[in-house]
Amino acid sequence: MAIDVVIPALNEEQSLPKVLHALPDDWLREVVVVDNGSTDATADVARQGGATVVQELQKGYGSACLRGIEELRENPPDILVFIDADFSDYPQELPQVVAPIISDTIDLVIGSRTLGVSEPGALLPQAVVGNALACTILRLMYGYRFSDLGPFRAIRWSALEELGMKDRDFGWTVEMQIKAARYGLSAVEVPVSYRRRLGVSKITGTMTGTVKASYKILYTLFREYFRERKR
Repeated sequence: MAIDVVIPALNEEQSLPKVLHALPDDWLREVVVVDNGSTDATADVARQGGATVVQELQKGYGSACLRGIEELRENPPDILVFIDADFSDYPQELPQVVAPIISDTIDLVIGSRTLGVSEPGALLPQAVVGNALACTILRLMYGYRFSDLGPFRAIRWSALEELGMKDRDFGWTVEMQIKAARYGLSAVEVPVSYRRRLGVSKITGTMTGTVKASYKILYTLFREYFRERKR
């Protein structure tokens, strides 16, 4: 099965080469790095690392992910993997993230940091609380049990197209899990390892980022729920 990777990146010139080096090349067809308006050498180090580089000037995690999907649409993979550029995930664990899709009828795999082993301090308290709250609400609303909204995930391309992803910022991950539940996709979690990221997180590393992300995740959960009820 053809497996491609999309890596959203914003000013990650130090960490991105480590991510690209740790990805298991023999498992992958193409790696797309989406430069989300970096002011450092992110695009240059991505090219040096053998990745395809595309630009997305509209800031936002979801915007970068959508741009990566669009880049691959003409010749799509069977499986698409998303991973962050900050080297907090362990890219070498990609085979265990895609394994349920390859070996079974699974559509979506979430790499769960809470089920795996995390380096002390890697998951900040606000991230732990936010994940737990969002996953509890998701279970109550949709009956799907998740333990994490982790960014390291894999999805069957045909399932991804069915979801019609739209969110352009902090709601991207939870939107995917909400829509997977709504459309009855088969979804599982696998434990993944997690370490302190290189540099400061754009989301949980600042109070403003934390508040914005928390609001958007909760807003997305309730918006999609009431939209479905209205239908």
